[in-house]
Amino acid sequence: MTSTHAFWLAGRQVTGEDSFDVTSPWDGRVVGTVSVPTDAQIEGAVAAAYAVRDEFAATPAHVRAAALDHVSRRLVERTEEIARLISAENGKPMKWARGEVGRAVSVFRFAAEEARRFNGGEAQRLDTDLGGQGRLAFTRRFPKGVVLGIAPFNFPLNLCAHKIAPAIAAGAPIILKPAPATPLSGLIIGDLFAETELPAGSWSILPVPNDKMPALVQDERLPVISFTGSEKVGYAIMDSVPRKHCTLELGGNGAAVVLADFASDEDLDWAATRIATFSNYQGGQSCISVQRVIADASVYERLLPRIVAAVENQVTGDPNDDATDVGPLVSEDAAKRVETWVDEAVAAGAALLTGGKRDGASYAPTVLTDVPADVTVSCEEVFGPVLTVQKVDGEAAAFAAVNDSKYGLQAGVFTHDLQTAFRAHRALEVGGVVVGDVPSYRADQMPYGGVKQSGVGREGVKFAMDDYTYERVMVLTGIAL
Repeated sequence: MTSTHAFWLAGRQVTGEDSFDVTSPWDGRVVGTVSVPTDAQIEGAVAAAYAVRDEFAATPAHVRAAALDHVSRRLVERTEEIARLISAENGKPMKWARGEVGRAVSVFRFAAEEARRFNGGEAQRLDTDLGGQGRLAFTRRFPKGVVLGIAPFNFPLNLCAHKIAPAIAAGAPIILKPAPATPLSGLIIGDLFAETELPAGSWSILPVPNDKMPALVQDERLPVISFTGSEKVGYAIMDSVPRKHCTLELGGNGAAVVLADFASDEDLDWAATRIATFSNYQGGQSCISVQRVIADASVYERLLPRIVAAVENQVTGDPNDDATDVGPLVSEDAAKRVETWVDEAVAAGAALLTGGKRDGASYAPTVLTDVPADVTVSCEEVFGPVLTVQKVDGEAAAFAAVNDSKYGLQAGVFTHDLQTAFRAHRALEVGGVVVGDVPSYRADQMPYGGVKQSGVGREGVKFAMDDYTYERVMVLTGIAL
């Protein structure tokens, strides 16, 4: 028997009337049973957050920072336990699950640091014109109001951290909704915040069913929405609430460009290893996993067999095994979708160099070449362990191939040339360009987000805090400047 996990309503642990089972995508076992909040309990969380918003905005920075520091330390202490929970509900191999806990540790630590220095104020003298003589403008940032954070399944701890930590740091109450497939990792954050002295009502963690979300999204007491997930759902949210502030972290089909100057054996071995690792890590279920390789014709024939060999060296299997690199996808349906897309590409003329096989929720790491431009795997985000490789002639063609996509999240450019790096930074229509590595690199303190259909706004603790707040200016009159 599995005990039922309560949820967190205004800082209190409570249960509802219904529940659902969380199952492992690896072996189908029940990982936990989660209580579902009733409509009245959801209303209670919203009302509590709305009522406490002014009090929480005025909470001393040291109180908020201390709470965030506490969560960061407690995550360190419980790393192995939480990593096993992530692996169990998500199917993520332990090596990546431990890494995810480590990243969340950093997110809460960064948030504590930003809480201490955020909102320091900026003074601007206005006597640069005659009408401003004796006047000084003083600008500070204040929370826009309660944040509704909606997190995805692929990083069930760290992407919850990226919603809740910046909100607490900025003094904005937050209602956090974990993904239905992976709520346990998000709920455990509540265990740690409950050990702090944050005001009641300043945070709730609610496993709200997806069909209950439209009412929450529409609630005028929640003026800020931070969503990470699919393009379809994200833009549906934004279209339904055009007067709210929405941060959308959506999909991508990350490209890794290997240019002609990246041509030594050591260069190509490095590129192939990084490409193979980060097209398959998390089962390919990362918005910035490598989905497309765009290689200059001068290196293509030497690079391709290296990529195939490196992909075939990825260890697949039980996520509990420390040697496993690639575990299952989040569900069998997800793996079936990937299978359908690959089969479509092969039927249209693509060459399958390795992989292409499904076993339940697992899909073998796959490499395709000669992929037609109009098949689904070329146009959409695969969100699985599938890699396409294409040959181009020269830098301009490579950059044009990157931009030939509705997405624009991040791109990686393998080059040694500084001028090329700056040209890539100017030319590529993405939110981030990673030089000398794959597009999958993300530091949790840097601005992270996309352009085109990859979303709007930026995460990264400081940048999320900017999104959750607005500038308010105060003009002082009669000041001796």
